[in-house]
Amino acid sequence: MSVNLVKGQKVNLQKTDGGTLKKVIVGLGWDEAQPQKSGGLLGSLFGTAKTQNIDCDASAFVCADGKLISNTDIVYFGHLEHSSGAVKHLGDNLTGAGAGDDEQIIVDLQSVPQNYDKIIFVVNIYQARERNQHFGMIQNAFIRIVDADNNQELCRYNLSDNYSGMTAMIFGEIYRHNGQWKFNAVGQATTDNDVKSLAGRFC
Repeated sequence: MSVNLVKGQKVNLQKTDGGTLKKVIVGLGWDEAQPQKSGGLLGSLFGTAKTQNIDCDASAFVCADGKLISNTDIVYFGHLEHSSGAVKHLGDNLTGAGAGDDEQIIVDLQSVPQNYDKIIFVVNIYQARERNQHFGMIQNAFIRIVDADNNQELCRYNLSDNYSGMTAMIFGEIYRHNGQWKFNAVGQATTDNDVKSLAGRFC
């Protein structure tokens, strides 16, 4: 049974039967909020002019002692696989349309090199400033952890705060503690405009 987490809550990552968890799918999802129609006769006839789709990009920062030690430790749409092969991004979704996960990142927990102790999952809005877009225009955002062996959801964190004006989000992190993998529901919004700026927070 999946555990619904609240902001800041931590949970052990293990199979529902208590067995060793080998590989997980980190699913991230979001929907574009429906724009309100402008008032008056013209608004009722034509509605609000359609703006550009909101393109959210998910990334994973593979960290040692909580820090990024190389640009190659950033897994995103431009670099889909970590050099260890332990973290793989399954590709970019340009709109966030449709139900379910919008982007997925697979983590082979048993293959993560011992010097790496944390994998941080972030999402930023592509060209947010140029397009005048922010997370207040997004709804139903979540991150979930799924057992890749049986596709069973282990835990989920639904982001529910007001993130108006924020252009990026630290959704959550998987980290190693005393030989056990855990998940932390972070939910920290930022005003970073791209992956590089976000990554700078962990250097």
